[in-house]
Amino acid sequence: MAERMSVLAPFRHETFRLLWLATLVSNLGGLVQSVGAGWMMTTLTDSHNMIALVQASTTLPIMVFSLASGALADNFDRRTIMLIAQGGMMVVSVALAVLAFLGMLSPWLLLGFTFLIGCGTALFNPSWQASMGDIVPRQELAGAVTLNSMGFNMMRSVGPAVGGLIVALAGAGAAFTVNAISYVPLIVALGRWKPERPANRLPRENFGSAMWAGIRYVSLSPNLMTVLLRAFLFGFGAISVLALLPSVASEYVGGGALVYGTLLGCFGLGAIGGAFLNGQVRERYSNEVIVRLACVGFAVSCALVGFSRDPVLSHFALLPAGACWVLSLSLFNVSIQLSSPRWVVGRALSLYQTATFGGMAAGSWIWGLSADAVGPGWALTLAGWVLLVCALVGFRLPLPQFNARDLNPLGTFNEPILRLDLRPRSGPILAMIDYVIAQEDIPQFLALMAERRQIRIRDGARQWALLRDLEHPETWTESYHVPTWIDYLRHNLRRTKADSENTELIRALHRGEGLPKVRRMIERQTVPLRDDTPLREGPEV
Repeated sequence: MAERMSVLAPFRHETFRLLWLATLVSNLGGLVQSVGAGWMMTTLTDSHNMIALVQASTTLPIMVFSLASGALADNFDRRTIMLIAQGGMMVVSVALAVLAFLGMLSPWLLLGFTFLIGCGTALFNPSWQASMGDIVPRQELAGAVTLNSMGFNMMRSVGPAVGGLIVALAGAGAAFTVNAISYVPLIVALGRWKPERPANRLPRENFGSAMWAGIRYVSLSPNLMTVLLRAFLFGFGAISVLALLPSVASEYVGGGALVYGTLLGCFGLGAIGGAFLNGQVRERYSNEVIVRLACVGFAVSCALVGFSRDPVLSHFALLPAGACWVLSLSLFNVSIQLSSPRWVVGRALSLYQTATFGGMAAGSWIWGLSADAVGPGWALTLAGWVLLVCALVGFRLPLPQFNARDLNPLGTFNEPILRLDLRPRSGPILAMIDYVIAQEDIPQFLALMAERRQIRIRDGARQWALLRDLEHPETWTESYHVPTWIDYLRHNLRRTKADSENTELIRALHRGEGLPKVRRMIERQTVPLRDDTPLREGPEV
């Protein structure tokens, strides 16, 4: 019962409650629209590949544009970004509904509109997910992510059935209209939310540099890279069910849009069950065991759905698939958020989405082509084998447990008082830190400095080096470059409380008087004009 209460704890916060309820309505509209688009494509073409591309056209933009959206989420007001994304999707949905009612949609035009809606989702998601850490305390973050997943899947359990009913009674245009209206509550809720914006002492990062900083941080974090790989494999295999379900409903079960909706509803119902079991499962099993079981369970569901000719069996086979879906994806999401400091969490989440939805987009295309070649049943079976591979990879690259390290900013860095007047863009800057290390402490010191190197480069340092004085071998110097003075300040402000553990251990080995000496220098160059011309100092800073 205590675990159940911890999952529901975020509901104590009014902002979370209002936004959560608004997203329920928005998710319902999105699922109704998805049913309408998927089923409309079956009326426009007989190609399994084109039908599967409806799913791919929604997920592909998330893969392509997520990193840019993550950089925006970490450098601009997230609420504003979300409002722009929701407003843009509403305009696109209105246009889609109008063209559907006028009978002017073609297969490629339908894919174009679903692609634009996917672009809005790509812009919205990193800011939305990164905002969870602004809305609820860190200890309730896992519960907030699970509740968001549960809310989406609550709508998945009823939204597709509602969408199927709407399409059956009034056509796809009505489904698109419902989706357009569903954006309104979330736009209103976001408009009412007044988040606290922490003071930022530095100007925003350059857009390109911000994206590269996110890639650098994640690539130098082995735990994050493991999560991305497993998420890609899971998304690649698991998307087969959602991508090919319209074909399964129309060819194997012998039903129409309503049956397609109820099949998706069973998938969503299973996901709700998985959300409620999430806390108990995490308490009993490690993250790796949960993902392995989810991959195997989903693989079995793929085979059952692919070869079932019984509508009842097809519906029941989707229940464990939904549970495995939410258990895996919510676990991946929380792992990313709890392993990333706040300054880069939007970009880390965006790279997670790139991996996951990249796998889904590629999978939707591959399984669509496979279904055209060998039939949906065998395509789903092949996807099940991919999921088994994802489970086996865990024996070599196990998923990490949730990171309990404190990744909040350390907040102890004070900008040094300089005697040289620097501009923010002055540079390059060279930092040098001197240590006095006893001979017997060298092995431990080198091990700690290897960890320090990774921390430095991950936070933006370049050309890191560790030097030893030949005349005074007890003296060691750590050096690194940053492009500008602003980058130097930003580098130090990124230091987390967890990083300070490494700093304190290194300082404990220092045998010199006081703290290790820090020297900050700016590079200056002298360039000879001619052999007979005196050297001239470079331009003033």
